[in-house]
Amino acid sequence: MASTDIESDKAGSGGSGPGTGKPDDLAGLEAGLDALDAVQVQRTPVREVLLRKVLPPLLAVVLVLLVWQVLVWAEVTEDYKLPSPLAVWDSVGDMWRQGTLLEVVWTSVSRGLLGFLLSVAIGTPLGLLVARVKFVRAAIGPILSGLQSLPSVAWVAPAVIWLGLNDSMMFAVILLGAVPSIANGLVSGVDQVPPLFLRAGRTLGATGLRGTWLIVMPAALPGYLAGLKQGWAFSWRSLMAAEIIASSPDLGLGLGQLLENGRNNADMPGIFLAIILILFVGIAIDLLIFSPLERWVLRSRGLLVKN
Repeated sequence: MASTDIESDKAGSGGSGPGTGKPDDLAGLEAGLDALDAVQVQRTPVREVLLRKVLPPLLAVVLVLLVWQVLVWAEVTEDYKLPSPLAVWDSVGDMWRQGTLLEVVWTSVSRGLLGFLLSVAIGTPLGLLVARVKFVRAAIGPILSGLQSLPSVAWVAPAVIWLGLNDSMMFAVILLGAVPSIANGLVSGVDQVPPLFLRAGRTLGATGLRGTWLIVMPAALPGYLAGLKQGWAFSWRSLMAAEIIASSPDLGLGLGQLLENGRNNADMPGIFLAIILILFVGIAIDLLIFSPLERWVLRSRGLLVKN
């Protein structure tokens, strides 16, 4: 009876003899490692999404409109300098009834997206070349950094002289503004790739273009995505600068030209409307394209637990 009690005590405490309790310890260790490796991806309820992601921006917009209206009521300046939100809304209604609102927005958005895609097609191989070839980096790396800091509006005048008042001029300004940002973002991402990844890829036979596609690009994706996001911002700003400065019937009416027309006609509601539309497009592109991409990258790396 005593021996039975002693054996049960040893079994309960894990024991100290050879082989006693080791299978349980290994099983516990494996379970712990599995728990660390497993990322629990839980879908956030719709109500929580609305409260956390939709309600705060709506409250911010309401607050801005309230402050704006209070300033109008307080008559901090003349009416022609600070129109009321209702006056801007009337401008929206006028353009909608005329059928020009969506046309103006689409003119700029289509140019901006096409110019951005061209910038990605040029900036991506350029960034890889600069990141992977030391001579190329030494030669044009500083030039790319300088071009990134150059205001895009500086390119409008020479682009008009070189190409004339047409869409080619618009795309040239977009490319000169966005390509350096995309290339520099990719260079930064490649520089942060651990050398161990590259050695492991070479060991497995992933060299040359295959190694770039399978090892370098996935590992550099966070920096590359940041460069793409900044490249879109530069594309959109470059396009607005070009549309404001260069005007021609052949170019059509875009948001930048709408803003310039408001200035020429001293139409402050029209100016505010153009500014709001430009801001709205920038926010919409970020929410519809770049935010989902960022969440996907984080989730694929186990850095995003909740949606």
